[in-house]
Amino acid sequence: MGMATAQHILKRILMMLAGYFVSVLVGLIAVAVIYGVLSSLPNAPSYFDFMGVSPIAVLLVPPLGMFVYVLTIVVTALQTLIFALIAEFFSLRNFLLHMLFGAAAAVGGFALIWPSAPEDMYPERWVDIGIIAAAGLVAGLLYWLIAGRDAGFRRPLLER
Repeated sequence: MGMATAQHILKRILMMLAGYFVSVLVGLIAVAVIYGVLSSLPNAPSYFDFMGVSPIAVLLVPPLGMFVYVLTIVVTALQTLIFALIAEFFSLRNFLLHMLFGAAAAVGGFALIWPSAPEDMYPERWVDIGIIAAAGLVAGLLYWLIAGRDAGFRRPLLER
């Protein structure tokens, strides 16, 4: 493996990390915005108000914000790493695929931290999963903008 190839792979890894950390932050913002918008709809569950206002609490209490950010990283890192490596090894550059990867990673992380409650106790579960998936779509799109458009550990022929 030549020096240029090693530099290319290091650059790809750094882009993957940058894309991931920024997309997690944007995904969390998307969750808050979606809940905030949905809380204004008639018959919205009362906890939507809390979820829409919670970013203000996170901004006013930075340690809480860091906790939420780090927790999100912990519960989404493994599946995101798997998806990112698949994209890199197979040079998958389709934005829709990255958006689907983002949604799947977000829902997977949500499933890890949300206790399984009986459907009759928590009928809004599917709404929350949909909201988390939508935020994951946004995060996946942002990841694609930062790292996914140029995915591929192998350098293009033009660079060789």
